[in-house]
Amino acid sequence: MREEHRSVALKTRVGLEMIGIPAGELLEMDLRLEAVSEGVLVSGTIDGTATGECVRCLEDFEEPVEVSITELFAYPGSATSETTDEDEIYRIEDELIDLEPVVTDTIGLSLPLQPVCDEDCPGLCSECGVPLAIADSGHSHAILDPRWAALADKFPAAERPEA
Repeated sequence: MREEHRSVALKTRVGLEMIGIPAGELLEMDLRLEAVSEGVLVSGTIDGTATGECVRCLEDFEEPVEVSITELFAYPGSATSETTDEDEIYRIEDELIDLEPVVTDTIGLSLPLQPVCDEDCPGLCSECGVPLAIADSGHSHAILDPRWAALADKFPAAERPEA
């Protein structure tokens, strides 16, 4: 068994369109590598910081990411390597373990599809686009029903009843 702690800079961005860990960002990896009969079992945690755009208010934000991994890398010629499809298991190639696909898949699957800066984010005003988090508490717009719009000029604003 071997334990490794590494800080690794990402070569490419990992994540989705609205949220991801940018290229060049450091990932902290605490890993444990164990030799087992069929290969090498890699387990541990990966920590980083994702940046994204809130789907409600469109503000940029950062979110810590911590994922756990447990993957078997099969030895060439092992029963596991011989009996599984190419895309079902990771393999040791030329005596090297490539963690990049594991990290990419694990982080990508852990990120939210609809990222929000805060669970209570009110979003944007549907009429003017002002972020409701910074708008006045009574922020509203007088919306005229389009069916009555033709009569709006017949009644001055002072005579209209407030809704």
